[in-house]
Amino acid sequence: MTDAGPSNPIPELARLRASIDNIDAALVHMLAERFRCTKAVGELKAAHNLPAADKTRETEQIARLRRLASEADLDPDFAEKFLAFIVTEVIRHHERLKEARS
Repeated sequence: MTDAGPSNPIPELARLRASIDNIDAALVHMLAERFRCTKAVGELKAAHNLPAADKTRETEQIARLRRLASEADLDPDFAEKFLAFIVTEVIRHHERLKEARS
């Protein structure tokens, strides 16, 4: 019989879960920082009456993110869906900023 791993997986499970918790915390902080930056972009757009969405930039960002995902061995379709979710929220914020200035 071959050894399939440690006889008690609980310490390893706890270590892996602690890593996941740290990564989740980092993701939340990174998203918060991203939204601080996109808020500044939205305020600039609103101040200069620029459109909330920029389809050219979105297309470029999708291609860039898909390439990065492939390089990181992450499913590019998942990465694109994740970016789409974030961009939709950013555009919603930009539209609210623009409405507030009207």
